[in-house]
Amino acid sequence: MTDTTITPFRIDIPQEDLDELNFRLARTRWTDALPGVGWSYGVDRDYLIDLAEYWRTGYDWREHESRLNKVPQFLTEIDGQTVHFMHVRSPEPDATPLIITHGWPSTPADFLDILGPLTDPRAYGGDPADAFHVVAPSVPGFGFSGPTHETGWDVPRIARTWATLMERLGYERYGAQGGDYGSLISPALGRVAPDKVIGVHVNALADAATATGSGRELDDLSEADRAKAVANQMWWYGHNGYATQMALRPQTIAYALNDSPVGQLAWNLEWFVDWDPTATDQAPVDRDIILTDVTTYWLTGTAGSAARIYRESGASWGSRPAPSGVPTAVANFRGDRAVRGLAESANTIVRWNEYAVGGHFASLQAPVELVADIRDFFRSVVG
Repeated sequence: MTDTTITPFRIDIPQEDLDELNFRLARTRWTDALPGVGWSYGVDRDYLIDLAEYWRTGYDWREHESRLNKVPQFLTEIDGQTVHFMHVRSPEPDATPLIITHGWPSTPADFLDILGPLTDPRAYGGDPADAFHVVAPSVPGFGFSGPTHETGWDVPRIARTWATLMERLGYERYGAQGGDYGSLISPALGRVAPDKVIGVHVNALADAATATGSGRELDDLSEADRAKAVANQMWWYGHNGYATQMALRPQTIAYALNDSPVGQLAWNLEWFVDWDPTATDQAPVDRDIILTDVTTYWLTGTAGSAARIYRESGASWGSRPAPSGVPTAVANFRGDRAVRGLAESANTIVRWNEYAVGGHFASLQAPVELVADIRDFFRSVVG
Protein backbone atom coordinates (compact mmCIF):
# COMPACT_ATOMS: atom_id res chain seq x y z
CA MET A 1 0.00 0.00 0.00
CA THR A 2 1.29 3.46 -0.93
CA ASP A 3 2.10 5.67 2.05
CA THR A 4 0.39 9.01 1.42
CA THR A 5 1.29 10.52 4.79
CA ILE A 6 2.26 14.19 4.84
CA THR A 7 4.50 15.00 7.79
CA PRO A 8 5.34 18.49 9.10
CA PHE A 9 9.05 19.23 8.73
CA ARG A 10 11.34 21.62 10.56
CA ILE A 11 14.98 22.24 9.71
CA ASP A 12 17.23 21.55 12.69
CA ILE A 13 20.84 21.03 11.65
CA PRO A 14 23.07 19.53 14.40
CA GLN A 15 25.70 21.97 15.59
CA GLU A 16 28.45 19.43 14.95
CA ASP A 17 27.59 19.52 11.24
CA LEU A 18 28.06 23.29 11.19
CA ASP A 19 31.29 22.99 13.17
CA GLU A 20 32.59 20.42 10.71
CA LEU A 21 31.74 22.72 7.79
CA ASN A 22 33.70 25.57 9.38
CA PHE A 23 36.59 23.20 10.08
CA ARG A 24 36.78 22.31 6.41
CA LEU A 25 36.46 25.93 5.28
CA ALA A 26 39.35 26.96 7.53
CA ARG A 27 41.56 24.27 6.00
CA THR A 28 40.88 24.85 2.34
CA ARG A 29 43.85 24.00 0.14
CA TRP A 30 43.76 26.80 -2.38
CA THR A 31 44.86 26.26 -5.94
CA ASP A 32 47.03 28.72 -7.83
CA ALA A 33 45.62 31.03 -10.50
CA LEU A 34 47.15 32.76 -13.48
CA PRO A 35 47.67 36.51 -13.06
CA GLY A 36 45.32 38.84 -14.86
CA VAL A 37 42.86 36.26 -16.22
CA GLY A 38 39.95 37.32 -13.99
CA TRP A 39 36.93 35.11 -14.66
CA SER A 40 37.95 34.01 -18.15
CA TYR A 41 39.38 30.67 -16.91
CA GLY A 42 36.60 30.04 -14.39
CA VAL A 43 35.57 31.43 -11.00
CA ASP A 44 37.94 34.19 -9.96
CA ARG A 45 40.23 33.08 -7.11
CA ASP A 46 40.18 36.38 -5.18
CA TYR A 47 36.39 36.54 -5.37
CA LEU A 48 36.10 32.98 -4.13
CA ILE A 49 38.56 33.47 -1.26
CA ASP A 50 36.61 36.51 -0.08
CA LEU A 51 33.24 34.73 -0.30
CA ALA A 52 34.55 31.59 1.42
CA GLU A 53 35.94 33.66 4.28
CA TYR A 54 32.57 35.37 4.65
CA TRP A 55 30.92 31.94 4.65
CA ARG A 56 33.18 30.88 7.50
CA THR A 57 33.15 34.03 9.63
CA GLY A 58 30.16 36.19 8.63
CA TYR A 59 27.36 34.06 7.26
CA ASP A 60 24.93 32.83 9.92
CA TRP A 61 23.18 29.58 8.96
CA ARG A 62 21.02 29.71 12.09
CA GLU A 63 19.57 33.06 10.98
CA HIS A 64 18.55 31.63 7.63
CA GLU A 65 17.42 28.34 9.13
CA SER A 66 15.09 30.34 11.36
CA ARG A 67 13.79 32.32 8.38
CA LEU A 68 13.10 29.12 6.46
CA ASN A 69 11.35 27.58 9.46
CA LYS A 70 8.85 30.43 9.50
CA VAL A 71 7.42 28.90 6.33
CA PRO A 72 5.26 25.75 6.75
CA GLN A 73 7.25 22.79 5.42
CA PHE A 74 6.40 19.14 4.94
CA LEU A 75 7.71 15.77 3.80
CA THR A 76 5.89 13.06 1.89
CA GLU A 77 6.89 10.04 -0.16
CA ILE A 78 5.99 9.76 -3.83
CA ASP A 79 7.20 7.05 -6.21
CA GLY A 80 9.68 5.83 -3.60
CA GLN A 81 11.28 9.27 -3.18
CA THR A 82 11.13 11.68 -0.25
CA VAL A 83 9.69 15.01 -1.36
CA HIS A 84 10.20 18.11 0.75
CA PHE A 85 7.94 21.08 0.07
CA MET A 86 6.86 24.44 1.39
CA HIS A 87 3.10 24.93 1.48
CA VAL A 88 1.76 28.39 2.20
CA ARG A 89 -2.00 28.75 2.08
CA SER A 90 -3.41 32.17 1.35
CA PRO A 91 -5.77 33.88 3.80
CA GLU A 92 -8.00 34.43 0.76
CA PRO A 93 -10.31 31.38 0.55
CA ASP A 94 -10.70 31.57 -3.23
CA ALA A 95 -6.96 31.76 -3.93
CA THR A 96 -5.60 29.87 -6.95
CA PRO A 97 -3.31 26.94 -6.14
CA LEU A 98 0.15 27.39 -7.68
CA ILE A 99 3.13 25.04 -7.67
CA ILE A 100 6.47 26.79 -8.23
CA THR A 101 9.66 24.94 -9.11
CA HIS A 102 13.29 25.95 -8.76
CA GLY A 103 16.23 24.90 -10.92
CA TRP A 104 19.94 24.25 -10.49
CA PRO A 105 21.79 25.28 -8.33
CA SER A 106 18.83 26.57 -6.35
CA THR A 107 16.43 25.48 -3.61
CA PRO A 108 12.96 26.75 -2.58
CA ALA A 109 14.79 29.28 -0.39
CA ASP A 110 14.99 31.35 -3.59
CA PHE A 111 11.23 31.97 -3.30
CA LEU A 112 11.12 33.37 0.24
CA ASP A 113 10.76 36.98 -0.91
CA ILE A 114 7.87 36.26 -3.28
CA LEU A 115 5.81 33.96 -1.04
CA GLY A 116 4.19 36.85 0.84
CA PRO A 117 3.15 38.88 -2.21
CA LEU A 118 1.86 35.76 -3.97
CA THR A 119 -0.16 34.38 -1.07
CA ASP A 120 -1.35 37.60 0.54
CA PRO A 121 -1.47 40.40 -2.04
CA ARG A 122 -3.85 42.40 0.17
CA ALA A 123 -1.06 42.82 2.74
CA TYR A 124 1.29 44.10 0.01
CA GLY A 125 -1.08 46.64 -1.51
CA GLY A 126 -2.36 44.28 -4.20
CA ASP A 127 -5.71 42.89 -5.25
CA PRO A 128 -6.84 39.95 -3.07
CA ALA A 129 -8.30 38.37 -6.20
CA ASP A 130 -4.70 37.70 -7.29
CA ALA A 131 -3.93 35.48 -4.29
CA PHE A 132 -2.36 32.02 -4.58
CA HIS A 133 -1.99 29.01 -2.34
CA VAL A 134 1.70 28.27 -3.02
CA VAL A 135 3.40 24.87 -3.06
CA ALA A 136 7.19 25.05 -3.49
CA PRO A 137 8.85 21.62 -3.54
CA SER A 138 12.52 20.72 -3.47
CA VAL A 139 13.25 18.88 -6.71
CA PRO A 140 14.07 15.19 -6.02
CA GLY A 141 17.81 14.94 -5.44
CA PHE A 142 18.03 18.53 -4.16
CA GLY A 143 18.32 19.70 -0.56
CA PHE A 144 15.79 18.43 1.92
CA SER A 145 14.19 16.08 -0.61
CA GLY A 146 17.43 14.18 -0.11
CA PRO A 147 19.39 12.28 -2.73
CA THR A 148 17.65 10.16 -5.33
CA HIS A 149 18.25 6.42 -4.95
CA GLU A 150 17.70 5.15 -8.47
CA THR A 151 18.05 6.25 -12.05
CA GLY A 152 15.19 7.71 -14.06
CA TRP A 153 14.44 10.94 -12.22
CA ASP A 154 14.09 12.99 -15.38
CA VAL A 155 11.82 15.96 -16.07
CA PRO A 156 8.67 13.95 -16.96
CA ARG A 157 8.99 11.82 -13.83
CA ILE A 158 9.35 14.90 -11.66
CA ALA A 159 6.29 16.37 -13.38
CA ARG A 160 4.30 13.22 -12.60
CA THR A 161 5.45 13.49 -9.00
CA TRP A 162 4.22 17.09 -8.83
CA ALA A 163 0.83 15.99 -10.20
CA THR A 164 0.61 13.40 -7.43
CA LEU A 165 1.67 15.96 -4.82
CA MET A 166 -1.01 18.45 -5.86
CA GLU A 167 -3.64 15.71 -5.89
CA ARG A 168 -2.52 14.61 -2.44
CA LEU A 169 -2.93 18.18 -1.19
CA GLY A 170 -6.48 18.25 -2.53
CA TYR A 171 -5.91 20.70 -5.38
CA GLU A 172 -8.04 19.77 -8.37
CA ARG A 173 -7.09 22.71 -10.60
CA TYR A 174 -3.89 24.70 -10.30
CA GLY A 175 -1.22 26.73 -12.05
CA ALA A 176 2.47 25.95 -12.49
CA GLN A 177 5.43 28.31 -12.47
CA GLY A 178 9.17 27.78 -12.71
CA GLY A 179 12.55 28.99 -13.88
CA ASP A 180 15.69 27.22 -15.11
CA TYR A 181 14.95 23.50 -14.69
CA GLY A 182 11.62 24.64 -13.26
CA SER A 183 10.92 26.11 -16.71
CA LEU A 184 11.11 22.56 -18.08
CA ILE A 185 9.28 20.81 -15.23
CA SER A 186 6.34 23.22 -15.15
CA PRO A 187 5.42 22.83 -18.85
CA ALA A 188 5.96 19.07 -18.47
CA LEU A 189 3.39 19.12 -15.66
CA GLY A 190 0.95 20.70 -18.13
CA ARG A 191 1.60 17.81 -20.51
CA VAL A 192 1.18 15.21 -17.75
CA ALA A 193 -2.00 16.72 -16.30
CA PRO A 194 -3.57 19.01 -18.94
CA ASP A 195 -6.99 18.64 -17.31
CA LYS A 196 -5.59 19.93 -14.00
CA VAL A 197 -3.14 22.69 -15.02
CA ILE A 198 -4.94 25.92 -15.87
CA GLY A 199 -1.80 27.69 -17.05
CA VAL A 200 1.99 27.58 -17.06
CA HIS A 201 4.20 30.59 -16.36
CA VAL A 202 7.97 30.36 -16.86
CA ASN A 203 11.05 32.51 -16.67
CA ALA A 204 14.56 31.56 -17.81
CA LEU A 205 12.99 29.16 -20.33
CA ALA A 206 15.82 26.69 -20.81
CA ASP A 207 14.80 24.70 -23.88
CA ALA A 208 13.93 27.46 -26.32
CA ALA A 209 17.23 29.25 -26.83
CA THR A 210 18.80 27.16 -29.60
CA ALA A 211 17.59 24.98 -32.44
CA THR A 212 17.48 21.19 -32.04
CA GLY A 213 20.22 18.95 -33.41
CA SER A 214 19.20 19.07 -37.07
CA GLY A 215 18.93 22.85 -37.10
CA ARG A 216 15.96 22.68 -39.47
CA GLU A 217 13.90 24.70 -37.01
CA LEU A 218 15.92 27.76 -37.99
CA ASP A 219 14.26 27.80 -41.41
CA ASP A 220 10.86 28.43 -39.84
CA LEU A 221 11.97 31.36 -37.69
CA SER A 222 11.76 35.05 -38.43
CA GLU A 223 15.03 36.69 -39.39
CA ALA A 224 15.36 38.26 -35.94
CA ASP A 225 14.61 35.00 -34.11
CA ARG A 226 17.01 33.08 -36.36
CA ALA A 227 19.82 35.52 -35.64
CA LYS A 228 19.13 35.29 -31.91
CA ALA A 229 19.11 31.48 -31.95
CA VAL A 230 22.42 31.36 -33.84
CA ALA A 231 24.00 33.85 -31.43
CA ASN A 232 22.68 31.80 -28.50
CA GLN A 233 24.32 28.68 -29.91
CA MET A 234 27.70 30.41 -30.10
CA TRP A 235 27.27 31.72 -26.55
CA TRP A 236 26.39 28.24 -25.27
CA TYR A 237 29.54 26.74 -26.80
CA GLY A 238 31.55 28.92 -24.43
CA HIS A 239 29.39 28.40 -21.34
CA ASN A 240 28.23 24.81 -21.26
CA GLY A 241 31.19 23.13 -19.55
CA TYR A 242 29.40 22.69 -16.20
CA ALA A 243 26.29 21.26 -17.88
CA THR A 244 28.25 18.89 -20.11
CA GLN A 245 30.13 17.47 -17.13
CA MET A 246 26.93 16.87 -15.16
CA ALA A 247 25.09 15.48 -18.17
CA LEU A 248 27.82 12.98 -18.99
CA ARG A 249 29.82 12.19 -15.83
CA PRO A 250 27.98 13.50 -12.74
CA GLN A 251 29.46 10.88 -10.43
CA THR A 252 33.01 12.04 -11.12
CA ILE A 253 32.34 15.63 -10.05
CA ALA A 254 30.19 14.44 -7.13
CA TYR A 255 33.23 13.21 -5.19
CA ALA A 256 34.80 16.66 -5.22
CA LEU A 257 31.52 18.46 -4.49
CA ASN A 258 30.75 16.24 -1.50
CA ASP A 259 34.24 16.52 -0.02
CA SER A 260 35.09 20.21 -0.40
CA PRO A 261 32.68 22.99 0.56
CA VAL A 262 34.76 25.56 -1.33
CA GLY A 263 34.79 23.27 -4.36
CA GLN A 264 31.01 23.04 -4.17
CA LEU A 265 30.72 26.81 -3.77
CA ALA A 266 32.90 27.41 -6.83
CA TRP A 267 30.88 24.93 -8.88
CA ASN A 268 27.59 26.62 -7.99
CA LEU A 269 29.03 30.06 -8.68
CA GLU A 270 29.56 29.06 -12.32
CA TRP A 271 25.88 29.85 -12.86
CA PHE A 272 24.91 32.07 -9.95
CA VAL A 273 27.27 34.91 -10.86
CA ASP A 274 26.74 34.72 -14.64
CA TRP A 275 30.45 33.99 -15.05
CA ASP A 276 31.83 37.45 -14.31
CA PRO A 277 30.02 39.67 -11.79
CA THR A 278 32.29 42.57 -12.74
CA ALA A 279 31.08 42.49 -16.35
CA THR A 280 27.47 41.35 -16.25
CA ASP A 281 24.58 43.79 -16.38
CA GLN A 282 22.27 41.41 -14.55
CA ALA A 283 21.20 42.32 -11.03
CA PRO A 284 23.53 40.70 -8.48
CA VAL A 285 22.30 37.84 -6.32
CA ASP A 286 22.73 38.51 -2.61
CA ARG A 287 25.62 36.46 -1.24
CA ASP A 288 23.58 35.24 1.74
CA ILE A 289 21.07 33.70 -0.68
CA ILE A 290 23.86 31.99 -2.62
CA LEU A 291 25.32 30.65 0.61
CA THR A 292 21.95 29.45 1.89
CA ASP A 293 21.51 27.33 -1.23
CA VAL A 294 25.11 26.09 -1.12
CA THR A 295 24.94 25.35 2.61
CA THR A 296 21.68 23.42 2.11
CA TYR A 297 23.35 21.24 -0.53
CA TRP A 298 26.36 20.73 1.75
CA LEU A 299 24.41 19.86 4.89
CA THR A 300 22.13 17.42 3.03
CA GLY A 301 24.93 15.90 0.94
CA THR A 302 22.99 16.51 -2.27
CA ALA A 303 25.39 18.43 -4.52
CA GLY A 304 26.13 15.23 -6.43
CA SER A 305 22.55 14.02 -6.65
CA ALA A 306 21.37 17.47 -7.75
CA ALA A 307 23.91 17.28 -10.57
CA ARG A 308 22.36 14.02 -11.75
CA ILE A 309 19.26 15.79 -13.07
CA TYR A 310 21.40 16.79 -16.07
CA ARG A 311 22.29 13.15 -16.76
CA GLU A 312 18.76 11.87 -16.16
CA SER A 313 17.30 14.46 -18.54
CA GLY A 314 20.09 14.15 -21.09
CA ALA A 315 18.10 11.90 -23.40
CA SER A 316 15.79 14.79 -24.25
CA TRP A 317 18.57 17.29 -25.00
CA GLY A 318 18.52 18.37 -28.61
CA SER A 319 14.85 17.52 -29.08
CA ARG A 320 11.63 19.42 -28.60
CA PRO A 321 8.97 18.10 -26.17
CA ALA A 322 5.51 17.17 -27.35
CA PRO A 323 3.28 20.17 -28.05
CA SER A 324 1.22 21.38 -25.11
CA GLY A 325 -2.19 22.99 -25.37
CA VAL A 326 -1.99 24.53 -21.88
CA PRO A 327 -1.88 28.36 -22.01
CA THR A 328 1.72 29.37 -21.37
CA ALA A 329 3.35 32.68 -20.47
CA VAL A 330 7.04 33.50 -20.78
CA ALA A 331 8.80 36.29 -18.90
CA ASN A 332 12.25 36.95 -20.39
CA PHE A 333 14.43 38.86 -17.93
CA ARG A 334 17.80 40.45 -18.61
CA GLY A 335 20.20 37.78 -19.79
CA ASP A 336 17.50 35.22 -20.59
CA ARG A 337 17.84 33.81 -24.10
CA ALA A 338 14.53 32.18 -24.98
CA VAL A 339 13.44 32.64 -28.58
CA ARG A 340 9.69 32.95 -29.06
CA GLY A 341 9.61 31.09 -32.36
CA LEU A 342 11.31 28.09 -30.76
CA ALA A 343 9.12 28.22 -27.66
CA GLU A 344 5.98 28.23 -29.80
CA SER A 345 6.91 24.93 -31.43
CA ALA A 346 6.18 23.07 -28.16
CA ASN A 347 3.96 25.43 -26.16
CA THR A 348 0.78 27.42 -26.59
CA ILE A 349 2.30 30.83 -25.92
CA VAL A 350 -0.36 33.36 -25.02
CA ARG A 351 1.86 35.93 -23.31
CA TRP A 352 5.49 36.97 -23.86
CA ASN A 353 7.17 39.80 -22.00
CA GLU A 354 10.74 41.07 -22.26
CA TYR A 355 12.24 42.83 -19.24
CA ALA A 356 15.34 45.01 -19.17
CA VAL A 357 15.92 44.22 -15.50
CA GLY A 358 16.71 41.21 -13.34
CA GLY A 359 18.49 38.10 -14.50
CA HIS A 360 18.32 34.32 -14.74
CA PHE A 361 17.15 33.98 -11.12
CA ALA A 362 14.15 36.27 -11.38
CA SER A 363 12.71 35.55 -7.92
CA LEU A 364 16.00 36.89 -6.52
CA GLN A 365 16.90 39.51 -9.12
CA ALA A 366 13.51 40.97 -10.11
CA PRO A 367 10.94 39.74 -7.56
CA VAL A 368 8.52 42.67 -8.00
CA GLU A 369 8.38 42.29 -11.77
CA LEU A 370 8.13 38.51 -11.56
CA VAL A 371 5.21 38.61 -9.12
CA ALA A 372 3.40 41.19 -11.25
CA ASP A 373 3.86 39.08 -14.39
CA ILE A 374 2.60 35.94 -12.64
CA ARG A 375 -0.45 37.78 -11.33
CA ASP A 376 -1.29 39.34 -14.69
CA PHE A 377 -1.05 36.02 -16.51
CA PHE A 378 -3.13 33.94 -14.12
CA ARG A 379 -5.73 36.68 -13.90
CA SER A 380 -6.26 36.07 -17.62
CA VAL A 381 -6.65 32.28 -17.37
CA VAL A 382 -8.53 31.84 -14.10
CA GLY A 383 -12.18 31.79 -14.77
